Amino acid sequence: MRTDMSPDEMGARAFYKLLTSSVLPRPIAWVSTRSAAGVDNLAPHSFFTVACVDPPMLQFTSYGVKDSLRNVRETGEFVISIATEPMFERINATATDFPAEISEFTAVGLTPEPSKLVAPPRVAESPIAFECRLERDLTLGDSTVVIGRVVHAVVDPDVLETDERGNTLPSVERLRPLARLGRNEWGRLGEVVSISRISYRDWPGHFGGTD
Repeated sequence: MRTDMSPDEMGARAFYKLLTSSVLPRPIAWVSTRSAAGVDNLAPHSFFTVACVDPPMLQFTSYGVKDSLRNVRETGEFVISIATEPMFERINATATDFPAEISEFTAVGLTPEPSKLVAPPRVAESPIAFECRLERDLTLGDSTVVIGRVVHAVVDPDVLETDERGNTLPSVERLRPLARLGRNEWGRLGEVVSISRISYRDWPGHFGGTD
């Protein structure tokens, strides 16, 4: 028998902990922004995914109004760098509540790499970065979904490999992405398994279906 849990009875904060301990692993957007005053900000956001294929868009969610969201609204630009295992401690450190006038790049000892098409810098230590312009932001309760159109991307060739179809793409084993779990837990890349999708014409016989 399962345990019933009600958002109304538990309260938003307690239910938030249930959500973040259940919806996992979550990829991390390492979001860099620049304020209107010219201060660079860098923060990890674990509510992060692809929002659209054509045109390419990425989205992250800001829980509350923090520096990342304020800067994106002021300037309309941001960069998402991919969070990887070698940067584990520094990624966590950029979640520190530094005052807005202090740049996490300087405080944590990271290298701001000039972007090609937007003002906020990329994280030089990250192997993949996506330069984005704000498409729209959507406020939902106490959180805001930020959707950005990708205008440029850079990839370190060390994480690329060519697959059996001739596509040159990032290798998950080389990239070594980090993920957020529940509480203060993080996840490293574990066993990688592959499986092909089942086409409908091949469906008979699967899971007890008719041959």
